[in-house]
Amino acid sequence: MTNWVGRTATEIAAAVREKRATPHEVVAEHLARIELLDARVGAFRRLRAAAALAEADELAARADLAELPLAGVPLAVKDNLAVRGESTRLGSAATPDTPADQDHVTVARLRAAGAVVVGLTNVPELCVFGTTEGVHGTARNPWDTTRTAGGSSGGSAAAVAAGMVPIALGNDGMGSLRIPAANCGLIGLKPGFGTVPAGIGNGDWFGMSENGPLATTVEDARLMFSVLAATEPVHAAEPVERTIAVSVRSPLIGVTISRPYATAARQAAQLLAAAGHQVRRADPPYPLWLGTTSLAHWTAGTAVDAAGLDPRQLTRRTRVHAAVGRRFVGSVRRGARREQLRTRMEPFFTKHDVLLTPALARRAPAAANWHERGWLRNLLANTNYSPLTPPWNLTGWPAMAVPFGTLPSGAPCAVQLVGRPGSEAALLELAGQLEELRPWRRTAPLA
Repeated sequence: MTNWVGRTATEIAAAVREKRATPHEVVAEHLARIELLDARVGAFRRLRAAAALAEADELAARADLAELPLAGVPLAVKDNLAVRGESTRLGSAATPDTPADQDHVTVARLRAAGAVVVGLTNVPELCVFGTTEGVHGTARNPWDTTRTAGGSSGGSAAAVAAGMVPIALGNDGMGSLRIPAANCGLIGLKPGFGTVPAGIGNGDWFGMSENGPLATTVEDARLMFSVLAATEPVHAAEPVERTIAVSVRSPLIGVTISRPYATAARQAAQLLAAAGHQVRRADPPYPLWLGTTSLAHWTAGTAVDAAGLDPRQLTRRTRVHAAVGRRFVGSVRRGARREQLRTRMEPFFTKHDVLLTPALARRAPAAANWHERGWLRNLLANTNYSPLTPPWNLTGWPAMAVPFGTLPSGAPCAVQLVGRPGSEAALLELAGQLEELRPWRRTAPLA
């Protein structure tokens, strides 16, 4: 019998369409892996074993099975997006345990394409932080379980990296897809504003949050992105020569980039230059006020999402974060700083098609009870390891994490690609070249 665990979504869907595998057997094998490993990894808040198998059987009877791009592919969904019949808890004790009466639009699109939702994945409370832990569990990096998977899509990334599912749905408000993707050796694509339906929390963190794919290959990320964006499949194209700026400068004063991540960016730049691209060292014109602006937007988004919840059931770090943010809600909603940042960055991206940076500044914090620690300690831990992702939520432009090399610990390292609006296909193309030139191990070696 063929083992479908560890296969790509593209391979699984082709096998199901061609009747070389049934959705039931594919889903059952992945459920068995989850049962085997998730006590060590902590990816899932809620496993839908019986429901997923029943839905797999229903899928097998669909008349259009042979046409579905994600036929029979097991899917994990971040626990801030509605899944019909399941509660959406956002990593908190303060949220109601009330089943959703319909799927979020992105979940609906993936299901319509043939994907089977096997469970909802762990997140930090209200999806605020770059580590994933709380009352529903701690998501660990399958490559190094002493370290956090990242956040806030930490459970989704851990599930994919551990081979529990081939793809997962997450979202990104200040790096929440790219951070865990970088930690866990995955492709994590944050689409540009309006490309994929958002509908995340109470206003998408003022339009900064985007839904996107987590996958082990560029091909799978490309396939999932086309379903989420409701576009014709984006096929790999012949490489086009592009002008690429490489920068290893931190956007935030006082935060430095560690040697492994800086080296990864430089080596990726060298490979792309050898492949025929015009690569030059150039730093984006990050403004001095970027740090305070990022903090204002980050906290204000939490203030809006926390409104109406019982503060006694929120953790102290979340309460403080929301309290800080309440003073910024008005100014953030007006959007002046975001518009200033876009105006400031546009000339840079007129000269350069793509920006290449390290994905993170240093390895992830330890997997620990960060939700029981103070707000300032969480703030510093998050800021010091992920200063490179927030600018592109503020601009609303596409950005993605791409695995590249390894850290001294043996865990994956990663780079970030950023483009102007509408450049998702170009970013995927460059990521595909990096994948071909420097392949990565797709699944963590968990026994």
